[in-house]
Amino acid sequence: MAGVCNKQLKSSWSKKVARKWLNIQSGADEFHSDHLTKAMLQRRDGRMSYLSENSCAIVPEEFTGDWLIEAKDESIGISKLIPEIPVIHNPLNLRLAVGTWNVGGNSPNEDLNLNNWLTTGVPADIYVIGFQEIVPLNAGNVLGAEDSGPAAKWLSIIRQALNSQNPGPQLPDYYNCTPDAEVSEERTCPLSSSEEDSQSPPCCSGRQDGYTLVASKQMVGLFLCVWIRSDLHHHISNIKLSCVGRGIMGYLGNKGSISMSMTMHKTTFCFVCTHLASGQKEGDEVKRNMDVMEILKKTKFPRSRGVPEQAMSPDSILDHDKIIWLGDLNYRLASGDDTNELLKKNDWRALLEKDQLKMEQRAGRIFEGWEEGRISFPPTYKYLTNSDDYVGQTSISKDKRRTPAWCDRILWKGEGIKQMWYERVEFKFSDHRPVCSLFSVEVNAPNKFELNNTSNKPCGLLLEEVLLLKEHTLAQNVPPYVSGHSFISNNPMRIRQLHKS
Repeated sequence: MAGVCNKQLKSSWSKKVARKWLNIQSGADEFHSDHLTKAMLQRRDGRMSYLSENSCAIVPEEFTGDWLIEAKDESIGISKLIPEIPVIHNPLNLRLAVGTWNVGGNSPNEDLNLNNWLTTGVPADIYVIGFQEIVPLNAGNVLGAEDSGPAAKWLSIIRQALNSQNPGPQLPDYYNCTPDAEVSEERTCPLSSSEEDSQSPPCCSGRQDGYTLVASKQMVGLFLCVWIRSDLHHHISNIKLSCVGRGIMGYLGNKGSISMSMTMHKTTFCFVCTHLASGQKEGDEVKRNMDVMEILKKTKFPRSRGVPEQAMSPDSILDHDKIIWLGDLNYRLASGDDTNELLKKNDWRALLEKDQLKMEQRAGRIFEGWEEGRISFPPTYKYLTNSDDYVGQTSISKDKRRTPAWCDRILWKGEGIKQMWYERVEFKFSDHRPVCSLFSVEVNAPNKFELNNTSNKPCGLLLEEVLLLKEHTLAQNVPPYVSGHSFISNNPMRIRQLHKS
Protein backbone atom coordinates (compact mmCIF):
# COMPACT_ATOMS: atom_id res chain seq x y z
CA MET A 1 0.00 0.00 0.00
CA ALA A 2 2.83 2.39 0.93
CA GLY A 3 4.52 1.62 -2.38
CA VAL A 4 1.37 2.54 -4.29
CA CYS A 5 1.09 5.86 -2.40
CA ASN A 6 4.73 6.68 -3.10
CA LYS A 7 4.24 5.97 -6.80
CA GLN A 8 1.18 8.21 -6.87
CA LEU A 9 3.08 11.05 -5.14
CA LYS A 10 6.02 10.72 -7.52
CA SER A 11 3.64 10.65 -10.48
CA SER A 12 1.85 13.77 -9.23
CA TRP A 13 5.15 15.59 -8.66
CA SER A 14 6.43 14.59 -12.12
CA LYS A 15 3.24 15.86 -13.77
CA LYS A 16 3.55 19.21 -12.00
CA VAL A 17 7.17 19.62 -13.07
CA ALA A 18 6.38 18.59 -16.65
CA ARG A 19 3.53 21.09 -16.83
CA LYS A 20 5.85 23.78 -15.49
CA TRP A 21 8.61 23.08 -18.01
CA LEU A 22 6.20 22.86 -20.93
CA ASN A 23 4.14 25.83 -19.69
CA ILE A 24 0.95 23.79 -19.98
CA GLN A 25 -1.93 26.03 -18.94
CA SER A 26 -4.04 23.34 -17.27
CA GLY A 27 -4.12 24.51 -13.67
CA ALA A 28 -2.30 27.76 -14.43
CA ASP A 29 -5.57 29.66 -14.15
CA GLU A 30 -6.49 28.11 -10.79
CA PHE A 31 -6.29 30.40 -7.79
CA HIS A 32 -7.08 30.56 -4.09
CA SER A 33 -10.06 32.60 -2.93
CA ASP A 34 -12.20 33.25 0.14
CA HIS A 35 -15.20 33.80 -2.11
CA LEU A 36 -18.19 33.21 0.12
CA THR A 37 -21.13 31.43 -1.46
CA LYS A 38 -23.66 28.89 -0.27
CA ALA A 39 -22.90 26.40 -3.01
CA MET A 40 -20.10 25.67 -5.43
CA LEU A 41 -21.35 23.85 -8.51
CA GLN A 42 -19.27 20.74 -9.06
CA ARG A 43 -19.87 20.09 -12.78
CA ARG A 44 -17.69 17.04 -13.01
CA ASP A 45 -19.96 14.91 -10.83
CA GLY A 46 -23.01 17.11 -10.23
CA ARG A 47 -22.52 17.33 -6.46
CA MET A 48 -22.99 20.43 -4.29
CA SER A 49 -20.00 21.25 -2.10
CA TYR A 50 -20.78 23.62 0.78
CA LEU A 51 -18.15 26.00 2.10
CA SER A 52 -17.88 27.28 5.64
CA GLU A 53 -17.52 31.00 6.27
CA ASN A 54 -13.79 30.83 6.98
CA SER A 55 -12.90 28.44 4.21
CA CYS A 56 -10.56 29.09 1.32
CA ALA A 57 -11.54 27.54 -2.00
CA ILE A 58 -9.32 26.60 -4.92
CA VAL A 59 -11.37 27.68 -7.91
CA PRO A 60 -10.59 25.66 -11.05
CA GLU A 61 -10.32 27.25 -14.49
CA GLU A 62 -13.68 25.92 -15.65
CA PHE A 63 -15.44 27.77 -12.82
CA THR A 64 -13.63 31.09 -13.12
CA GLY A 65 -15.58 32.41 -16.08
CA ASP A 66 -19.30 31.79 -16.01
CA TRP A 67 -19.44 30.02 -12.64
CA LEU A 68 -20.33 33.11 -10.64
CA ILE A 69 -22.97 34.24 -13.13
CA GLU A 70 -24.65 30.84 -13.44
CA ALA A 71 -24.49 30.24 -9.69
CA LYS A 72 -26.30 33.53 -9.12
CA ASP A 73 -29.01 32.70 -11.63
CA GLU A 74 -29.63 29.21 -10.28
CA SER A 75 -29.56 30.29 -6.61
CA ILE A 76 -32.65 32.51 -7.07
CA GLY A 77 -34.35 30.64 -9.89
CA ILE A 78 -34.60 33.58 -12.30
CA SER A 79 -34.99 32.53 -15.89
CA LYS A 80 -32.38 33.81 -18.33
CA LEU A 81 -35.29 34.51 -20.69
CA ILE A 82 -36.27 37.57 -18.67
CA PRO A 83 -34.94 40.57 -20.59
CA GLU A 84 -32.28 42.63 -18.87
CA ILE A 85 -33.67 45.90 -17.50
CA PRO A 86 -31.37 48.88 -17.96
CA VAL A 87 -29.80 50.19 -14.78
CA ILE A 88 -28.85 53.76 -14.06
CA HIS A 89 -25.34 53.94 -12.65
CA ASN A 90 -23.92 56.46 -10.24
CA PRO A 91 -20.18 57.12 -9.88
CA LEU A 92 -18.81 55.76 -6.61
CA ASN A 93 -15.28 56.47 -5.40
CA LEU A 94 -13.46 53.60 -3.72
CA ARG A 95 -10.10 53.60 -1.99
CA LEU A 96 -7.66 51.21 -3.70
CA ALA A 97 -4.35 50.49 -1.94
CA VAL A 98 -1.51 48.94 -3.96
CA GLY A 99 1.78 47.56 -2.67
CA THR A 100 4.76 45.81 -4.26
CA TRP A 101 7.83 44.27 -2.64
CA ASN A 102 10.74 42.13 -3.80
CA VAL A 103 11.52 40.17 -0.64
CA GLY A 104 14.74 38.63 -1.99
CA GLY A 105 13.81 34.99 -1.37
CA ASN A 106 13.28 35.55 2.35
CA SER A 107 10.41 33.78 4.08
CA PRO A 108 8.59 35.90 6.68
CA ASN A 109 8.51 35.29 10.40
CA GLU A 110 5.11 35.14 12.05
CA ASP A 111 5.89 38.28 14.06
CA LEU A 112 6.61 40.40 10.94
CA ASN A 113 4.47 43.52 11.27
CA LEU A 114 3.16 44.84 7.95
CA ASN A 115 1.08 47.65 9.40
CA ASN A 116 3.49 50.36 8.24
CA TRP A 117 3.14 49.06 4.68
CA LEU A 118 -0.58 48.30 4.58
CA THR A 119 -2.03 50.93 6.90
CA THR A 120 -3.56 53.79 4.93
CA GLY A 121 -4.92 56.05 7.69
CA VAL A 122 -8.52 55.28 6.81
CA PRO A 123 -8.65 51.61 5.69
CA ALA A 124 -8.92 51.06 1.96
CA ASP A 125 -11.78 49.22 0.28
CA ILE A 126 -9.53 47.07 -1.93
CA TYR A 127 -5.91 45.98 -1.39
CA VAL A 128 -3.73 44.76 -4.26
CA ILE A 129 -0.46 43.28 -2.97
CA GLY A 130 2.29 41.89 -5.16
CA PHE A 131 5.55 40.16 -4.25
CA GLN A 132 8.61 39.12 -6.17
CA GLU A 133 11.08 36.40 -5.10
CA ILE A 134 8.98 34.94 -2.30
CA VAL A 135 11.22 31.90 -2.85
CA PRO A 136 14.91 31.94 -3.87
CA LEU A 137 15.21 31.84 -7.67
CA ASN A 138 17.41 28.75 -7.72
CA ALA A 139 17.18 25.83 -10.12
CA GLY A 140 15.10 23.74 -7.73
CA ASN A 141 12.39 26.38 -7.41
CA VAL A 142 12.44 27.42 -11.06
CA LEU A 143 12.45 23.93 -12.57
CA GLY A 144 10.89 21.89 -9.76
CA ALA A 145 7.45 21.77 -8.18
CA GLU A 146 6.01 24.96 -6.68
CA ASP A 147 6.93 25.73 -3.07
CA SER A 148 3.71 27.22 -1.71
CA GLY A 149 4.84 27.42 1.92
CA PRO A 150 6.04 31.06 1.88
CA ALA A 151 2.89 32.18 0.04
CA ALA A 152 0.72 30.69 2.79
CA LYS A 153 2.78 32.55 5.41
CA TRP A 154 2.42 35.86 3.57
CA LEU A 155 -1.34 35.37 3.27
CA SER A 156 -1.63 34.69 6.99
CA ILE A 157 0.40 37.78 7.93
CA ILE A 158 -1.49 40.01 5.49
CA ARG A 159 -4.86 38.75 6.71
CA GLN A 160 -3.85 39.50 10.28
CA ALA A 161 -2.57 42.98 9.40
CA LEU A 162 -5.65 43.97 7.39
CA ASN A 163 -8.16 42.67 9.90
CA SER A 164 -6.41 44.36 12.83
CA GLN A 165 -6.84 47.85 11.36
CA ASN A 166 -8.98 50.34 13.20
CA PRO A 167 -12.39 50.77 11.53
CA GLY A 168 -12.94 53.84 9.43
CA PRO A 169 -15.49 56.55 10.19
CA GLN A 170 -19.12 55.51 10.39
CA LEU A 171 -20.87 56.51 7.17
CA PRO A 172 -24.47 56.25 5.89
CA ASP A 173 -25.80 52.90 4.75
CA TYR A 174 -25.55 53.72 1.04
CA TYR A 175 -23.21 50.89 0.04
CA ASN A 176 -21.69 51.52 3.48
CA CYS A 177 -20.34 54.74 2.01
CA THR A 178 -21.40 57.78 0.03
CA PRO A 179 -19.84 59.54 -2.95
CA ASP A 180 -19.67 62.65 -0.75
CA ALA A 181 -17.72 61.00 2.07
CA GLU A 182 -14.85 63.09 3.32
CA VAL A 183 -11.34 61.63 3.26
CA SER A 184 -9.52 62.03 6.53
CA GLU A 185 -5.95 61.36 7.64
CA GLU A 186 -4.62 61.40 4.09
CA ARG A 187 -0.91 61.13 3.63
CA THR A 188 0.75 64.24 2.31
CA CYS A 189 3.10 62.83 -0.33
CA PRO A 190 2.99 64.86 -3.56
CA LEU A 191 0.84 63.75 -6.47
CA SER A 192 2.08 63.46 -10.01
CA SER A 193 3.13 66.78 -11.53
CA SER A 194 0.01 66.93 -13.71
CA GLU A 195 -2.23 66.59 -10.64
CA GLU A 196 -0.19 68.69 -8.24
CA ASP A 197 -2.76 71.45 -7.98
CA SER A 198 -5.85 69.27 -8.33
CA GLN A 199 -7.77 67.83 -5.44
CA SER A 200 -8.45 64.13 -5.26
CA PRO A 201 -12.11 63.15 -5.33
CA PRO A 202 -13.65 61.90 -2.10
CA CYS A 203 -13.45 58.18 -1.44
CA CYS A 204 -15.58 55.69 0.39
CA SER A 205 -14.44 54.02 3.56
CA GLY A 206 -17.32 52.93 5.72
CA ARG A 207 -17.90 50.24 8.30
CA GLN A 208 -15.19 47.63 8.38
CA ASP A 209 -16.28 44.00 8.66
CA GLY A 210 -12.90 42.51 7.89
CA TYR A 211 -11.36 41.63 4.54
CA THR A 212 -11.94 38.76 2.16
CA LEU A 213 -9.32 37.27 -0.15
CA VAL A 214 -10.67 37.77 -3.66
CA ALA A 215 -7.89 35.70 -5.23
CA SER A 216 -4.22 34.81 -4.83
CA LYS A 217 -1.82 33.23 -7.31
CA GLN A 218 1.84 32.16 -7.28
CA MET A 219 4.21 31.60 -10.21
CA VAL A 220 7.63 30.54 -8.87
CA GLY A 221 8.70 33.67 -6.94
CA LEU A 222 5.91 35.95 -8.15
CA PHE A 223 2.87 36.23 -5.89
CA LEU A 224 -0.26 38.36 -6.27
CA CYS A 225 -3.15 38.63 -3.81
CA VAL A 226 -6.19 40.89 -3.89
CA TRP A 227 -8.36 41.63 -0.86
CA ILE A 228 -11.67 43.46 -0.50
CA ARG A 229 -13.86 44.57 2.36
CA SER A 230 -16.05 41.62 3.25
CA ASP A 231 -19.24 43.65 2.89
CA LEU A 232 -18.33 44.41 -0.73
CA HIS A 233 -17.22 40.99 -1.93
CA HIS A 234 -20.62 40.06 -3.39
CA HIS A 235 -20.27 42.88 -5.92
CA ILE A 236 -17.21 41.17 -7.44
CA SER A 237 -17.59 38.79 -10.40
CA ASN A 238 -15.69 37.34 -13.38
CA ILE A 239 -12.50 36.63 -11.43
CA LYS A 240 -9.85 35.30 -13.82
CA LEU A 241 -6.08 34.95 -13.77
CA SER A 242 -3.40 34.58 -16.42
CA CYS A 243 0.34 33.90 -16.04
CA VAL A 244 3.11 34.66 -18.54
CA GLY A 245 6.63 33.30 -18.03
CA ARG A 246 9.53 35.45 -19.32
CA GLY A 247 12.46 33.89 -17.48
CA ILE A 248 14.85 31.18 -18.58
CA MET A 249 14.61 30.68 -22.36
CA GLY A 250 12.04 33.48 -22.36
CA TYR A 251 9.57 30.96 -21.10
CA LEU A 252 9.92 29.88 -17.46
CA GLY A 253 8.42 31.63 -14.47
CA ASN A 254 11.44 33.05 -12.66
CA LYS A 255 10.51 36.27 -14.48
CA GLY A 256 7.19 37.27 -15.98
CA SER A 257 3.73 38.28 -14.82
CA ILE A 258 0.59 37.27 -12.95
CA SER A 259 -2.48 39.21 -14.09
CA MET A 260 -5.88 39.21 -12.43
CA SER A 261 -9.11 40.35 -14.06
CA MET A 262 -12.27 41.11 -12.11
CA THR A 263 -15.49 43.05 -12.49
CA MET A 264 -17.06 45.25 -9.83
CA HIS A 265 -20.59 46.05 -10.97
CA LYS A 266 -20.00 47.19 -14.57
CA THR A 267 -16.40 48.36 -14.06
CA THR A 268 -13.58 46.01 -15.07
CA PHE A 269 -10.23 45.94 -13.28
CA CYS A 270 -6.91 44.34 -14.19
CA PHE A 271 -3.98 44.02 -11.78
CA VAL A 272 -0.63 43.05 -13.33
CA CYS A 273 2.16 41.94 -10.98
CA THR A 274 5.50 41.62 -12.79
CA HIS A 275 9.17 40.83 -12.36
CA LEU A 276 11.07 41.94 -15.46
CA ALA A 277 14.55 41.13 -16.80
CA SER A 278 17.40 42.17 -14.51
CA GLY A 279 20.78 43.68 -15.36
CA GLN A 280 22.31 47.15 -15.44
CA LYS A 281 24.39 46.83 -18.60
CA GLU A 282 23.66 49.18 -21.46
CA GLY A 283 20.92 47.65 -23.58
CA ASP A 284 19.32 45.64 -20.76
CA GLU A 285 16.41 48.07 -20.81
CA VAL A 286 15.52 46.64 -24.24
CA LYS A 287 14.99 43.23 -22.61
CA ARG A 288 12.64 44.81 -20.11
CA ASN A 289 10.74 46.58 -22.87
CA MET A 290 10.38 43.25 -24.65
CA ASP A 291 9.07 41.64 -21.46
CA VAL A 292 6.37 44.30 -21.17
CA MET A 293 5.33 43.91 -24.81
CA GLU A 294 5.18 40.13 -24.56
CA ILE A 295 3.16 40.28 -21.34
CA LEU A 296 0.65 42.59 -22.98
CA LYS A 297 0.52 40.32 -26.03
CA LYS A 298 0.36 36.92 -24.32
CA THR A 299 -1.87 37.65 -21.34
CA LYS A 300 -5.26 36.19 -22.23
CA PHE A 301 -8.14 35.62 -19.83
CA PRO A 302 -10.42 32.62 -20.52
CA ARG A 303 -13.74 33.37 -22.15
CA SER A 304 -16.89 32.81 -20.10
CA ARG A 305 -19.13 30.11 -21.52
CA GLY A 306 -22.88 30.61 -21.72
CA VAL A 307 -22.66 34.39 -21.24
CA PRO A 308 -24.12 36.87 -23.75
CA GLU A 309 -21.49 38.61 -25.86
CA GLN A 310 -22.34 42.05 -24.46
CA ALA A 311 -21.72 40.71 -20.92
CA MET A 312 -18.33 39.22 -21.77
CA SER A 313 -15.46 40.27 -19.53
CA PRO A 314 -12.25 41.53 -21.19
CA ASP A 315 -9.85 38.92 -22.53
CA SER A 316 -6.67 41.05 -22.57
CA ILE A 317 -5.01 43.56 -20.24
CA LEU A 318 -5.67 46.70 -22.27
CA ASP A 319 -9.39 45.90 -22.68
CA HIS A 320 -10.10 46.73 -19.02
CA ASP A 321 -11.48 50.00 -17.66
CA LYS A 322 -8.90 50.33 -14.87
CA ILE A 323 -5.42 48.79 -14.98
CA ILE A 324 -2.75 48.76 -12.27
CA TRP A 325 0.77 47.56 -13.17
CA LEU A 326 3.01 46.86 -10.18
CA GLY A 327 6.22 45.04 -9.42
CA ASP A 328 9.98 44.93 -9.72
CA LEU A 329 10.26 46.41 -13.20
CA ASN A 330 14.08 46.44 -12.84
CA TYR A 331 14.63 49.63 -14.86
CA ARG A 332 17.92 51.21 -13.76
CA LEU A 333 19.65 54.56 -13.98
CA ALA A 334 21.50 55.39 -17.17
CA SER A 335 25.24 55.66 -16.53
CA GLY A 336 26.76 59.10 -16.09
CA ASP A 337 29.69 60.83 -14.46
CA ASP A 338 27.51 62.79 -12.06
CA THR A 339 25.31 59.92 -10.84
CA ASN A 340 27.20 59.32 -7.60
CA GLU A 341 27.33 63.04 -6.85
CA LEU A 342 23.59 63.37 -7.32
CA LEU A 343 23.04 60.41 -5.01
CA LYS A 344 25.07 62.08 -2.28
CA LYS A 345 22.98 65.26 -2.67
CA ASN A 346 19.68 63.32 -2.64
CA ASP A 347 18.80 65.13 -5.84
CA TRP A 348 16.07 62.73 -6.90
CA ARG A 349 14.64 65.02 -9.56
CA ALA A 350 17.94 65.19 -11.44
CA LEU A 351 18.52 61.45 -10.99
CA LEU A 352 15.08 60.64 -12.37
CA GLU A 353 16.10 62.28 -15.64
CA LYS A 354 18.41 59.27 -15.97
CA ASP A 355 15.70 56.74 -15.05
CA GLN A 356 15.42 54.21 -17.86
CA LEU A 357 11.67 53.71 -17.46
CA LYS A 358 10.94 57.43 -17.80
CA MET A 359 13.39 57.71 -20.70
CA GLU A 360 11.75 54.79 -22.53
CA GLN A 361 8.30 56.25 -21.88
CA ARG A 362 9.29 59.67 -23.19
CA ALA A 363 10.68 58.05 -26.32
CA GLY A 364 7.34 56.27 -26.85
CA ARG A 365 8.92 52.82 -26.76
CA ILE A 366 6.99 51.45 -23.78
CA PHE A 367 4.01 52.18 -21.49
CA GLU A 368 2.62 54.82 -23.82
CA GLY A 369 -0.43 56.43 -22.24
CA TRP A 370 0.32 55.00 -18.78
CA GLU A 371 0.76 57.22 -15.72
CA GLU A 372 2.98 57.16 -12.66
CA GLY A 373 2.92 59.47 -9.66
CA ARG A 374 5.76 61.79 -8.78
CA ILE A 375 8.63 59.93 -7.11
CA SER A 376 9.79 61.83 -4.04
CA PHE A 377 11.60 59.00 -2.26
CA PRO A 378 15.13 57.51 -2.56
CA PRO A 379 15.91 54.62 -4.93
CA THR A 380 14.48 51.34 -3.64
CA TYR A 381 17.36 49.04 -4.72
CA LYS A 382 19.93 47.68 -3.88
CA TYR A 383 20.42 47.72 -0.11
CA LEU A 384 22.49 45.66 2.25
CA THR A 385 20.11 43.47 4.25
CA ASN A 386 19.17 45.04 7.60
CA SER A 387 20.96 48.22 6.63
CA ASP A 388 20.34 51.72 5.26
CA ASP A 389 23.44 51.45 3.06
CA TYR A 390 23.35 50.63 -0.63
CA VAL A 391 25.39 47.66 -1.82
CA GLY A 392 28.94 48.69 -2.77
CA GLN A 393 28.60 52.11 -1.17
CA THR A 394 30.56 51.11 1.96
CA SER A 395 33.76 49.24 2.63
CA ILE A 396 31.77 46.67 4.64
CA SER A 397 30.04 45.37 1.54
CA LYS A 398 31.80 42.58 -0.35
CA ASP A 399 29.30 42.70 -3.22
CA LYS A 400 30.15 44.47 -6.44
CA ARG A 401 29.19 48.11 -6.63
CA ARG A 402 25.72 48.70 -8.04
CA THR A 403 24.15 51.99 -9.00
CA PRO A 404 21.00 52.41 -6.89
CA ALA A 405 17.76 52.51 -8.87
CA TRP A 406 13.99 52.82 -8.61
CA CYS A 407 13.29 49.21 -9.60
CA ASP A 408 9.99 48.92 -7.75
CA ARG A 409 7.15 50.83 -9.39
CA ILE A 410 3.38 51.27 -9.61
CA LEU A 411 1.76 52.54 -12.82
CA TRP A 412 -1.84 52.87 -13.92
CA LYS A 413 -4.00 53.33 -16.97
CA GLY A 414 -7.66 54.27 -17.31
CA GLU A 415 -10.08 57.06 -16.56
CA GLY A 416 -11.43 57.81 -13.12
CA ILE A 417 -8.19 56.97 -11.25
CA LYS A 418 -6.58 59.56 -8.96
CA GLN A 419 -3.43 58.87 -7.00
CA MET A 420 -3.55 60.18 -3.44
CA TRP A 421 0.00 59.29 -2.46
CA TYR A 422 3.00 57.25 -3.61
CA GLU A 423 5.83 56.31 -1.28
CA ARG A 424 8.22 53.64 -0.11
CA VAL A 425 8.31 51.97 3.32
CA GLU A 426 11.41 51.48 5.46
CA PHE A 427 11.44 47.70 5.84
CA LYS A 428 15.00 46.28 5.92
CA PHE A 429 13.85 42.70 5.38
CA SER A 430 15.44 42.43 1.90
CA ASP A 431 17.65 44.31 -0.54
CA HIS A 432 14.55 46.16 -1.85
CA ARG A 433 12.35 48.67 -0.08
CA PRO A 434 8.62 48.05 -0.58
CA VAL A 435 6.55 50.66 -2.40
CA CYS A 436 2.90 51.51 -1.82
CA SER A 437 0.28 53.82 -3.26
CA LEU A 438 -3.30 54.83 -2.51
CA PHE A 439 -5.78 55.60 -5.26
CA SER A 440 -9.28 56.98 -5.46
CA VAL A 441 -11.03 54.91 -8.13
CA GLU A 442 -14.36 55.77 -9.69
CA VAL A 443 -16.67 52.77 -10.11
CA ASN A 444 -19.99 52.76 -11.95
CA ALA A 445 -22.28 51.52 -9.20
CA PRO A 446 -26.04 50.92 -9.37
CA ASN A 447 -28.38 53.48 -7.88
CA LYS A 448 -29.04 53.80 -4.17
CA PHE A 449 -32.15 51.59 -4.15
CA GLU A 450 -30.36 48.67 -5.76
CA LEU A 451 -27.28 49.01 -3.56
CA ASN A 452 -29.39 48.90 -0.42
CA ASN A 453 -31.22 45.82 -1.69
CA THR A 454 -28.26 43.70 -2.83
CA SER A 455 -26.52 43.16 0.49
CA ASN A 456 -27.77 39.61 0.88
CA LYS A 457 -28.95 38.63 -2.59
CA PRO A 458 -27.24 38.47 -5.96
CA CYS A 459 -29.96 40.31 -7.91
CA GLY A 460 -30.69 44.03 -7.50
CA LEU A 461 -34.48 43.60 -7.82
CA LEU A 462 -36.79 41.09 -6.24
CA LEU A 463 -38.20 38.62 -8.74
CA GLU A 464 -41.72 39.94 -8.08
CA GLU A 465 -40.59 43.49 -8.87
CA VAL A 466 -38.89 42.39 -12.06
CA LEU A 467 -42.01 40.63 -13.31
CA LEU A 468 -44.28 43.52 -12.36
CA LEU A 469 -42.05 46.02 -14.09
CA LYS A 470 -41.84 43.87 -17.19
CA GLU A 471 -45.63 43.35 -17.28
CA HIS A 472 -46.39 47.06 -16.87
CA THR A 473 -43.84 48.08 -19.48
CA LEU A 474 -45.17 45.64 -22.06
CA ALA A 475 -48.84 46.39 -21.36
CA GLN A 476 -48.73 50.18 -21.41
CA ASN A 477 -45.61 50.76 -23.48
CA VAL A 478 -44.23 52.96 -20.70
CA PRO A 479 -40.45 53.32 -20.56
CA PRO A 480 -39.06 51.89 -17.34
CA TYR A 481 -37.19 55.10 -16.48
CA VAL A 482 -38.67 58.57 -16.05
CA SER A 483 -36.77 61.88 -16.31
CA GLY A 484 -33.43 60.10 -16.29
CA HIS A 485 -34.08 58.39 -12.95
CA SER A 486 -35.30 54.96 -12.01
CA PHE A 487 -38.82 55.25 -10.63
CA ILE A 488 -38.04 52.15 -8.59
CA SER A 489 -35.13 53.99 -7.06
CA ASN A 490 -37.19 57.07 -6.23
CA ASN A 491 -40.25 55.24 -4.96
CA PRO A 492 -40.19 51.45 -4.57
CA MET A 493 -43.96 51.32 -4.04
CA ARG A 494 -44.78 53.09 -7.26
CA ILE A 495 -44.22 49.92 -9.26
CA ARG A 496 -47.19 48.32 -7.47
CA GLN A 497 -49.33 51.46 -7.97
CA LEU A 498 -48.56 51.46 -11.69
CA HIS A 499 -49.34 47.76 -11.87
CA LYS A 500 -52.74 48.32 -10.26
CA SER A 501 -53.52 51.17 -12.65
